[in-house]
Amino acid sequence: MNENEFWSIIGMLNWEESGDDEAVVEPVVNYLSQKSDEEIFQFEELLAQKLFALDTKAHAKQIGEDAYANEDEYFSVDGFLYSRCVVVANGKELFQHVLENPKEFPKDMEFEAILYVAQEAYEQKNDKEWEYVSPTDYETYKNVNGWK
Repeated sequence: MNENEFWSIIGMLNWEESGDDEAVVEPVVNYLSQKSDEEIFQFEELLAQKLFALDTKAHAKQIGEDAYANEDEYFSVDGFLYSRCVVVANGKELFQHVLENPKEFPKDMEFEAILYVAQEAYEQKNDKEWEYVSPTDYETYKNVNGWK
């Protein structure tokens, strides 16, 4: 799977169902479940790479009310991850723009559901548990250079 196909699949998210995250991701899960296991894993890896790229202090400071202030104040690592998900889920143009312009980060928004589409597709297709672990760790603070 290449970048163009990844973004094309992201474009299948059904935003007409906003408010029901499962319904928003359903077209992506259904599409991926028709792909090979390898392609499902490749989708997961491309998603992980995008989330990793946004894992920077500059971006964390721009997420809205719960933004990163400093290392002495509480900061939700999960909240920041789910905020980064919003950027990726809204497509290539927003992703590129926010990556290059952290101050343009969408404020006070989360979209955790995108994290599970590959897993759901794999389990739907194979009727067995997902065990794949992406080589790219997208958890908050894993992009060490982005937090310097």
